[in-house]
Amino acid sequence: MRDQNLFDKIDLHLIRVLHTVLTERSVSRAAIRLGMHQPAVSSALKRLRDFAGDPLLVRSGSGMVPTVAGLRMLEPSASILRAAQMLFADARGFEPAKARDVFRVAASDYLDPLFLPQLVSEIKAQAPLCEIEIHPLSPATDYRTQLAQGEVDVVIGNWLAPPQDLHLGALFGDEVVSLVSNKHPAVRRGWDQASWLEVEHIAPGATHPGAKGFIDAHLATLGLQRRIAARCPYFGLIPAMVASTLLVLTTSRQYCERFVPTLPVTILPSPIAFPKMMYYQLWHERSHTSESVRWLRERVKSAAASLKKQ
Repeated sequence: MRDQNLFDKIDLHLIRVLHTVLTERSVSRAAIRLGMHQPAVSSALKRLRDFAGDPLLVRSGSGMVPTVAGLRMLEPSASILRAAQMLFADARGFEPAKARDVFRVAASDYLDPLFLPQLVSEIKAQAPLCEIEIHPLSPATDYRTQLAQGEVDVVIGNWLAPPQDLHLGALFGDEVVSLVSNKHPAVRRGWDQASWLEVEHIAPGATHPGAKGFIDAHLATLGLQRRIAARCPYFGLIPAMVASTLLVLTTSRQYCERFVPTLPVTILPSPIAFPKMMYYQLWHERSHTSESVRWLRERVKSAAASLKKQ
């Protein structure tokens, strides 16, 4: 009977607070994400602690970490929230003009500097009441877990070999080229494989744990390694760094072409044969049949397709 009495006291709002506090690992950040005052979140967390008989979140150094019991609650709470959302959202159908969904997209900025602005523009034009959260891809990002737990709806990026345990949709493929300053010696002299490997390269940071990156993963299959002299997690800043140095950026032609009109840079062909750089969107089985997420995936496809026309 005690379990039934406890169950009767827990509503969906408390589950949402629980999941948000555990994922944010901060009461103040959870309050911002939930749109609540911090004392209200603290009060809800106290109730949850009383129900669980466990602190759920404890201090560690300057931050907070979930307890073992808290970690065990993370996936079940995400599952409950996903089920509740799909129970009502898909039952009444998805009407973009009236919907108030929150779309969560994890993406690198490698695809095209115009892609995310175009995607946001399309979503807001057709679903003005919906919210959009753009999440970064970084070495700390476990995008598989984020997709499985409903923390993001789609992940967008490029992979030499995309993961096979997720649904995927190809967005487009592009030629691999190098971007250099107009003053780079290779503009006048050209280069071969040996000289290209020897020059100083600049590369983005990894987008997820263990990632080598498209360029270096392919080089590894050939038994080759380039000389990376600089790394930068902000891909959008790299072309300006290239323009003022002798560093070489190797990536897709479409990305590089965006900067040729505004920076003193030149696009050179790569002396090493690379496969096309393929860009994909990934999603989890949990959202495969969701009408709202299906609509989001169509907007991603549309935004990517529009880039070729600009």
